[in-house]
Parts: sequence; structure tokens; C-alpha cells
Amino acid sequence: MSRIGNQPISIPENVTITQSDKRIMVKGPKGELSVVVPKEITTKQEDGQIVMTRSGDSINEKALHGLARSLVANAVKGVTEGFAKTLEIKGVGYRAKIAGDKLVLTIGFSHPVEIEQPPGITFQTKGAKIMVSGIDKQHVGEITAQIRRVRPPDAYKGKGIRYEGEYVRIKPGKAAKAAGAA
Repeated sequence: MSRIGNQPISIPENVTITQSDKRIMVKGPKGELSVVVPKEITTKQEDGQIVMTRSGDSINEKALHGLARSLVANAVKGVTEGFAKTLEIKGVGYRAKIAGDKLVLTIGFSHPVEIEQPPGITFQTKGAKIMVSGIDKQHVGEITAQIRRVRPPDAYKGKGIRYEGEYVRIKPGKAAKAAGAA
């Protein structure tokens, strides 16, 4: 029994949902998203809720049941509230700024790194923090991961770009190893 898949999705009053074949269009105050539901899953809209059921009890259908429900729930949340992820920049002289529609990172390379702002995504900087926001949870997470990949946290000094609240375990250097051997 899929506990997540069986939960109904409540639809806020400012959100409209239309279904055509296996595509669900979710339209709200922040924008519009579409979700493709697998053919094994059927959706019904009743009493301000969406209920998803599966055709059988195979392992694949159970997995798709929870997945489809989560994707539609994330679309509903995205068009009403939106999603945001925050990155922190650690390091002397490391900084980020927004120039037009680009995020410009000065992070210890010989040149600044420019990242284009994709449609549907907004960048904000405040001090040593970068906030990436948008309505599509998957897209926000992917863009945030791409920014982090430019300069991931260093294991010896901790410098680089990391998620807010991410713990980076610092390794001891050669000096610590040599002191332990003596």
C-alpha cells in the first residue's frame, strides 16, 4: 500500500487544474506547470481534491503511484508558493553579484564566472548568500546544483559554494598527520 500515493492532494481556490489524456495542467498565481502522469495511474478530481489510484499492485505501479502524487503535489505548491534554495559562499574574496540577467561569481579563478538566468528562475544575492527561486522544484534544484558545481566546498579549508546549512567535514592536512606520527 502506497502511503504517499493514497493521500489526496488538496487544491487551493486560486488554482485551476485541467486534465487531458495523461497530462495534468496546473495553473496558479505564480505561473503554469504541466505534469505527465504514467499510464498505470488514474486521476480523479472531486471535492476540491485530486485522488490518484493505480491499476494493479506490482512493485513498479506502487512506485509510480507515489511518484505521480508527489509530482502533482509539487506542481500545486510551486504555482501557489514557489520553491527556493539558498547557497552560501565561503572564502576570502569570494563573492557573487547580479549583473543584468546573469549571476557573476568571483570565486578564486583568474576570471569571473557568469551564469545565465534561465527562464522561470530568479537569482538574488545578499552578502555571501545566493538564493535561487522558481515554480518548478526540479528546475530550481538543478540550477542550484549547477552553481554549486562551479566551486564545490574544499575538504581541507572549507572554501567554496555550499548549500545553506550543509556540513562540510574538514580533513586534517599533512602537518596533522606528521605530528601524530612523531
